[in-house]
Amino acid sequence: MLVGIPKEIKNNENRVGMTPAGVAELVKRGHTVYVQYTAGEGSGFKDEEYTAVGAHILPTIADVYAKSDMIVKVKEPIEPEYKLIKAGQLLFTYFHFASDPELTDAMLKAKPVCLAYETVKLADGSLPLLIPMSEVAGRMSIQEGMRFLEKPQGGKGILLGGVPGVKPAKVLILGAGTVGANAAIAAAGTGADVIICDINLARLRYLDDVLPANVKTLYSSESNIRAELPTVDLVVGSVLIRGDKTPHLITKDMLKLMQPGTVLVDVAIDQGGCFETSHPTTHSEPVYVVDGIVHYAVANIPGAVPYTSTLALDNATLPYAIKLADKGWKKACKDDPALAAGVNMVEGKVTFKPVADLYHLPYEPVEF
Repeated sequence: MLVGIPKEIKNNENRVGMTPAGVAELVKRGHTVYVQYTAGEGSGFKDEEYTAVGAHILPTIADVYAKSDMIVKVKEPIEPEYKLIKAGQLLFTYFHFASDPELTDAMLKAKPVCLAYETVKLADGSLPLLIPMSEVAGRMSIQEGMRFLEKPQGGKGILLGGVPGVKPAKVLILGAGTVGANAAIAAAGTGADVIICDINLARLRYLDDVLPANVKTLYSSESNIRAELPTVDLVVGSVLIRGDKTPHLITKDMLKLMQPGTVLVDVAIDQGGCFETSHPTTHSEPVYVVDGIVHYAVANIPGAVPYTSTLALDNATLPYAIKLADKGWKKACKDDPALAAGVNMVEGKVTFKPVADLYHLPYEPVEF
């Protein structure tokens, strides 16, 4: 198969769809891999490392799209890429259609096969291609939250872990999945006072057993959240509904319950955000203030640590990319139900029901 690795062009997105080690695995199986010039530099991988394992370097993103049967990348295509996509071309990347009607419409018109990392699902319900970036984003949510709690950044001027004689900050984490658990680990490591909420009592019992003593669990309800907001310093929103829009757990009227300079980090912004007042931001302009509350809603948080993120993502996506290249998407999906669950669109037809329902589009189950 002809596989293309374009350079990411989203704001401050320095990750790359495949490492030289990943390319080497495809090449030794007889596939041809095209890598855009300098595509890996932001993650610390030079063109020479790709050519050393057999990749072909192409000068422009248009060249990569034009020559490739399958595109492997990190983030969803953005407007400059729409016209480059060919009907029937396989795109293997994050899409998050539920939060982006423009992208949804563009892919319906371009008619590629859209296989979304975030909806590939194993039999146990876990999301293997979302987990590594959720681990990074969860830990980064605390790192960024700490930064914006600083007074010069608009925050309260509070050190997350406190110091002897001064109590630590209070962190509220909404959602106890992969993002939430990793946020709790990072926050607890600073010495912060951490509360993690979820509606899954079995999950809360498990986390209560394995997380440090400075992490407390709390059942997630509107009344419980409202009761905590007056005393919190940092809130991390980490709720996920697979492939669907995220519910708003903090509404605009709830902002008045918090003290000025409180920081909200919305890790769920890729799926629409779990704070009503959230809208996507970028690494170059990461925050804005509503009613005195600092909002951080960067849609590609792991892009800030591209070396770590690219390696973690490649570890997870490569086995699936190999299956797709070796067998073609239809045979690969027929043989692997987890991969089949990632197929969101096929040549202008919506094959993922939550997206079809959200946009009131016909749902056509994919046939392999």
